[in-house]
Amino acid sequence: MEMEITREEKEKYLSETEKVLESCGNHREKLIPVLQQLQDKLGYLPGVAMEKVAGVMDIPAVDVFELATFYNQFRLHPPGEHEFKVCMGTACYMVGGETTMESFQRKLDIEEGETTPDRKFSLERVACVGCCTLAPVVVVDDKIEGHVTPTRVDGILLSYENSGTNNTSGVNSDENKNSK
Repeated sequence: MEMEITREEKEKYLSETEKVLESCGNHREKLIPVLQQLQDKLGYLPGVAMEKVAGVMDIPAVDVFELATFYNQFRLHPPGEHEFKVCMGTACYMVGGETTMESFQRKLDIEEGETTPDRKFSLERVACVGCCTLAPVVVVDDKIEGHVTPTRVDGILLSYENSGTNNTSGVNSDENKNSK
């Protein structure tokens, strides 16, 4: 599902796309570097930008979309104001990472890789984040949340919905809260 963009966003995306194409070139072999630079500048790969790249490079738009969906480094949805990255490394997966992901999906009404329509939250599946003793782990923006159960998903979302800013208290887990 393509996220709605404003006219101003569309103009910005097309302008940035033109700049990237000017700096990288418009030959097909430059497609991956062009998409990488576009994502660095825009935060994701909007459909309108990929269509522009296809037109300038004289390749079918479907080929650009195919490449962008083949490599998991590319995002097709804008990142949310707050990014939830659910770890699916072995330890997290074994102790409920999938259940944690499903909880976020139900509560946010989006699938992994998507952003809420208000662009407040985005949800991603990531590989091991190196905090196995806190499994299952969710990285919210740059903050580690440990021992994330479905109940904690509710609390985490509530704190970000109500605060207006991100919580910066460091690593959070039920275990850490009980030890204070």
